[in-house]
Amino acid sequence: MLLVYPVNEIMKYIPVLLGSIIVGTTSGNPLWSLIPVVLVAAFGVARWFTTSYRIDADHVQLRSGIVARRTLSVPRPRIRSVDVEADLLHRVLGLAVLAIGTGKQTDKGEEFKLDALDTSQIPALRAELLSHTGQHAPDHVDAAAAPHVSRPDALAESGVEIGHWRAAWVRYAPLSLTGLAVVAPIAGLGAQYGVIDVLSESAVVQHLDDDTAAIVTITIAGLTVLTLALVSLAACGQYLATWFGLRVLDNGTTLHLRHGLFTTRQITLDLARFRGATLNEPLLLRAARAAQLEMIMTGENPRQKILPQAPRVAVERTLDELLRSRRGPRAGASADSAAPQPITGSALGTVELRRHGPAARRRRYTRAAWPVGIVVVAMLAVVLTGGQPAPWAWTFPVVFAVVMALLAEDRYRGLGHRVLPGTTGPTWLITRRGSLDRNRDCLEAPGIIGWTVRQTYWQRRGGLATVVAATAAGKKAYRVVDIPIDQAAALIEEVTPGGLGKR
Repeated sequence: MLLVYPVNEIMKYIPVLLGSIIVGTTSGNPLWSLIPVVLVAAFGVARWFTTSYRIDADHVQLRSGIVARRTLSVPRPRIRSVDVEADLLHRVLGLAVLAIGTGKQTDKGEEFKLDALDTSQIPALRAELLSHTGQHAPDHVDAAAAPHVSRPDALAESGVEIGHWRAAWVRYAPLSLTGLAVVAPIAGLGAQYGVIDVLSESAVVQHLDDDTAAIVTITIAGLTVLTLALVSLAACGQYLATWFGLRVLDNGTTLHLRHGLFTTRQITLDLARFRGATLNEPLLLRAARAAQLEMIMTGENPRQKILPQAPRVAVERTLDELLRSRRGPRAGASADSAAPQPITGSALGTVELRRHGPAARRRRYTRAAWPVGIVVVAMLAVVLTGGQPAPWAWTFPVVFAVVMALLAEDRYRGLGHRVLPGTTGPTWLITRRGSLDRNRDCLEAPGIIGWTVRQTYWQRRGGLATVVAATAAGKKAYRVVDIPIDQAAALIEEVTPGGLGKR
């Protein structure tokens, strides 16, 4: 810890330290550059002497601060997740960072993190912090047969493996925007420091006008391919670094995730707060028959990912396993009564949804026509003011109109909902919308705490409405968009009988 803290502080202040090195070098006395390094390192060492934590029967407390002392206190029943993370330095030294999640959004300085704990303490501490969830290590773990497995370790590793990362899934990484998110800041930093000026003044760029159109086309195509290759490589690298070795374990009371190549991360979630799941299907992933799986939980990250980009079949299998242990007898149902087939995760992921009718389709096309109309009006305005657009420019509105029509049709095909009544478990509301970024949300009816029926002016004209299911979990509001208004009340009554009250 006396090594980790100073190194972390030095990494935070690298820009300042670089400036001090430059000043020390130009002044002719390089020793001046060591003074900030020593001060920052001393600040890191002081953290070890001023940081402590305690766990009692009711609270977990963290006391820290050098000049201003601060004490964070968390009631143990409020603990909803335990996050364990270890970067390369921590792993070399046998240390880890344990973060406690309470479901409350906090600033970076208010996070409850125990930094640089001995990894041998982590399993017992995690089990202690989550003891209120009722989890327990499996009885079949025999200490004599497996002396290397401690009781707390057995707790973390117990349960059914419902998801497992495979190396072949890396091929789906370039189908997301993560690579662009990695490359764009690097390109922006290079542009800020004059890389674009160097390229624009190079001999190759200066003589492009002298070359033939074919050479210019080949050059642009080559740059495009190179950019796509860099973005794809960045996406694959980020995917491997984040999700390498992913395992998802379900022991009935908690969900345990472990993943990471350089920085390993372990997440333990209380399944008592599980309210559903979301199948995220961006356009490119959908074309490759792949998806991502996210949890809907109270007090957790609204986009808590369980499976990254993976085959749709694997995502549906994990969802099925996740729901299997949470099916219980429905209140008021007779054991002898005839019951339909239990609802499975595969059913939630593949069941056919109800279309929203011709009015919803017209609304999709009408909204797609507005941008095309603006382009046409702008071009006509240019002509009326004496401008002479090139003949090929008039093909742009046509192509644009075709693209927008295809987008409108895909948005309509992605629009739908379904209510699956539960006999051996809760009723489920499934709603789907979107095209470029399509989400299929599967929400448990007991997790819905309220309803809103909303109509804009144009929806009233078309006899449509948006029904919003309010919940304390996930994104807080899940919308059934552009449903016929005469079906809104029936939908609410079907999901939560009596939810409309007396009318």
